[in-house]
This record gives sequence, C-alpha cells and structure tokens, in this order.
Amino acid sequence: MSQLVERLRAIVGPANVMTEGDLGAWEQDWRKRVRGKAFAVVRPGSTAEVAQVVKACVEAGHSIVPQGGNTGLVVGSTPDASGQQVVLSLARMSAVRETDADNLTMTVEAGCILQAVQEAAQSAGLFFPLSLAAEGSCTIGGNLATNAGGTQVVRYGNARELCLGLEVVTAQGEVWNGLTGLRKDNTGYDLRDLFIGCEGTLGVITAATLKLYPPPSATLTAWAAVPSVEHAVRLLALAHRHLGAGLTGFEMMGQFALGLVARHFTQMRVPFGESSPYGVLLENSDHESELHARSQFERLLEAALEDGCITDAVVAENLTQARQLWHIRESIPLAQAEEGLNIKHDISVPVSRIPAFCRETDALLARELPGVRLVNFGHLGDGNLHYNVQAPEGADSAAFLRDQEERINGLVYDQVNRFAGSISAEHGVGSLKVEKLPHYKSPVALDLMRSLKRALDPQNVLNPGRVVEL
Repeated sequence: MSQLVERLRAIVGPANVMTEGDLGAWEQDWRKRVRGKAFAVVRPGSTAEVAQVVKACVEAGHSIVPQGGNTGLVVGSTPDASGQQVVLSLARMSAVRETDADNLTMTVEAGCILQAVQEAAQSAGLFFPLSLAAEGSCTIGGNLATNAGGTQVVRYGNARELCLGLEVVTAQGEVWNGLTGLRKDNTGYDLRDLFIGCEGTLGVITAATLKLYPPPSATLTAWAAVPSVEHAVRLLALAHRHLGAGLTGFEMMGQFALGLVARHFTQMRVPFGESSPYGVLLENSDHESELHARSQFERLLEAALEDGCITDAVVAENLTQARQLWHIRESIPLAQAEEGLNIKHDISVPVSRIPAFCRETDALLARELPGVRLVNFGHLGDGNLHYNVQAPEGADSAAFLRDQEERINGLVYDQVNRFAGSISAEHGVGSLKVEKLPHYKSPVALDLMRSLKRALDPQNVLNPGRVVEL
C-alpha cells in the first residue's frame, strides 16, 4: 500500500478511500464515452478534510479531479487513464448549513443534491430557481463549478447569478471562507466569480451561499405550435412584452426532436403531433394569482395568433398537465439516446441571430452530409440551443459518430463563431472542448486564463487538462 493511500485513509477514514473493486461510478463519464482509471477515490466529510487531502496529494505529486454528481457532459470530472489521479468526491458533504429567511439566503455544502436544495428552500417557504434535467443527481458544487444553466435562466440567470458567496479549498490546501450573504461588497476583486465556472481547475468549491426568492403565487405552462424559428423568436418578443419578469421558461423544440419522443415513448402525447414544425413551451410565474397569470397568458396567445407567430396553443389546466408537458421536453435527450449515438452541441447565439444560424447551418449540413437528421431544441429564451446531429436513417450510428464527429463539430462551431456565439453555453469545456478553444477564443483571453491558472495552481494539480491547457 502506498504512503499516500495510508495518509488519505488516516484523514477521511478507511471506508472513504477506495482503490479496488468496481469504481465505474466515479471513473466513467455520464455519457459513457470515456472510462478512466483513478489512483484512488477519496470521499472527505468536511472542508478541513478536503484541505488535508489536497495537501497530501500535492506533496505526493498526484493531481486531483474534483467530482460532484458526475453528471457533466464534457468529460470534466472523470480521471484520465494514467491511474495516477485522485478523484475527490464531495458527495458526503451534503448538509444545509443555514437558511436565513429574512436575508433570502441559504448556505449549503457542495455535495448537496440540487433537488435537495430546492426542497430545503421550499420547506422554508422560499424558492431556489435553478432547475435542470439532472437535478435529482447533480450537486450544487458541480452546478457552480460549471456555471450550470437550465430552464429558468431567462428569468433568474445561470448558477453564477444565484450565488452570493463561496467556501473554497485552494490548490495549496488553504481554505478561503467567502460565505457572505451580502449583495453589495465592493472591497476588491470578485474572487467568487473566479471559481464559479472554473470546473475545478482553480479551486475546490466546498460550500456556497445561495440566493432564495419568495415563491410565485401561481405558475402556468403553455405549449404553442409555431411555423418556424423566426416565428418562435417573434413569440419570445411578445412574451417579454406581455409577461415581463413573469416569463420564467421559453423552450423551443423542433419537430424531429419531438417525433423521437413520440416514437420511443409512445405513452406520451405530443401536442399538435406532426402538424407543427416547432413547438414552444412557455412558463409564466405570477406573484398575484392564478387568475391573473391565466389572463396574462390568454392575452399573450391572442396577440400571438393575431400576429401569426403561432398557429395553435394549449394552456395546462393543472399541475399534472404542466408536468406532462415539461416531461415531453425533458425526454428529448433520452429519446435521442434510444435512436442511437449522436453528435451533441451545446451552443449559444444571440437570440436575434438564431433564425439565420439555424437556416444556414441546417442547409450546410444537409449539403455536406446528405440525410443527417437535426435534433434542434433548447432554451431559446436565453439563446442556448442543443443543436444535435443524428446519423441518417438506417445508418450505423457508432460508425457515424466515429467517422464524422470531428468534421461536423468543425462545421457547426465555425457557424457559431460566424454568428458571434459560443461553442459552450451551459455544459462547460471539460476535456472534450479544450482543444477547440484556441480556434474560437481570443489569444488575449486564453493568455489571461493561463495566467490565472498558473497563479492559483502553479503545480497544475487541480483538474489538469481541463478548460485551458498550459
């Protein structure tokens, strides 16, 4: 047994250091694309233990891969194949440390499951708005490390906008306690924003102070049939005008994406079937009453029908119907997986330019790779699309992924760049996109990022090879 393993067991207890057996839950990424080999999986139970683990690994010359729920989609939290990286799992650190209802804040540990954060806020009569498909598995530390987005960004912003303070263990094993509930603090550089979105490359987030909100009095969901992406953008403008801050969700889904749900989950009834090229899912959260929210929706949909940007619409009559509509949207990735391996793109483009981007990129891919099928859906309200490419009908999807992924990524990313967008909207960079950044990020930005990495982690011990290469 190595001296490092002995030291780690002394820090966190023998049961919380794993070196043998099936470690697939920590060594394999969420999409099952990559399987690494960990030197050890270590599960500390406190911030002090995290700090000691980091110090021990640094002294022994082993790099560290911080890990939350391991639900990331860009291979950013799994070890490489060297067998020398220590996976630092924050799963045991799941406590809600404090809820301050008067200050509308909650302090939680990094391993707290997102759904548990939502439920703790609800039990205090408050509301935490971050919501995404993996909320039953992902952790708040991972959400902040990747600056997660989700379905309510149009109203509340990304994870960054929902966090006031952090507790972080540095690459030297020191603890920065920045768990402030202040909304105003102009005393220097905003260290919090350095660590949010860094994907564990600059420090290990161990706890966070989060913003809470009063819960809405009513939340209503509607589904609209729209003829094109251009019409969906026009509907979004009308929704902003009629609903204001009440617009909390605006999801667009292409007919092929919805058709996959209907094909693979036959128990689901997709509104309007194949009669509409696109569907839009809207959510209106109102602080007055359900009657007021419903009247707002009715006025919006009347205006949209008059404008011609929708051809039909339905408003959920109750919570069960609303959940059914959202379940259709959330089932698209699962239906896509049932259809076969595919090439995924998590991109953002200014909302005003999304129609032209889709029109031109659709035509480009159809011309370059005849028969490819486009699974286009996502958070149109904030300009984030999951613009995915499925193999032609009947083709070998594994061979298609192997032979065409690099080419298709280049075509799509070049288009994203041409339309002033980003090749990663909410999933992060991880290791999948780290080699792409020099093509689409300015040299000045990359130099600044490398300078930060060298300053905060000079030994390159935290998640090396992710986000930015030195």
